[in-house]
Amino acid sequence: MREANPVVPGRMTAHLDGEFVVFLIGMRINKPWKVHKWFPVLRAMPRSLRALDCEDLGLLGYRLSMTATGPLLVQYWRSVDELVHFARNHLYPHLESWRMFNRKVGFTGDVGFWHETYVVREGDYEAVYGNMPRVGLAMAGEHVPIARKGDTASERLSS
Repeated sequence: MREANPVVPGRMTAHLDGEFVVFLIGMRINKPWKVHKWFPVLRAMPRSLRALDCEDLGLLGYRLSMTATGPLLVQYWRSVDELVHFARNHLYPHLESWRMFNRKVGFTGDVGFWHETYVVREGDYEAVYGNMPRVGLAMAGEHVPIARKGDTASERLSS
C-alpha cells in the first residue's frame, strides 16, 4: 500500500506566489467535566473544514492537531477578504457555530477560544523540511528543492 503523503528525502522548502494569510485558531477545554459545553464546540471545527473542502473559498491548506487542552488549527488562505467572507457568510457553517458558542457557552469560562491572523507578504517567509512528507506551508503551496530558493534561511528570505 502506498503512503498518501510519502516522505521526501533531502531538504525541501515551500514556495507561494504573492501574499497569503496564516490563520491560527484554537479551543481550550477549561472544564473537562462540562462535556455538554465543549463537545459541540469541538464538533464545529470539522464541519467548517468539510465545507471548505467542498468549495474553492480561498483556503490553500490546513493542519488540525489535538493538544492536551484542545484542538489547534493552522490554516493558509489566499487573502484576508476570503477568510472573512467565509467566517461571516450565513451560507457556511462557521457563522452558525459562532452564534451557537455565544448562546450556549459565551464567556462562562467553561471553554476558551483564540485566533491569530498573519498577513505574509510575498517573500517574507522561510521554510525548510528535511526528510519530511509535504506538510505545513508546502501543503498550501509548492514543495520545492531547497536549492531553488537558497541553502540558508537568509538566502530564502531574500529570494
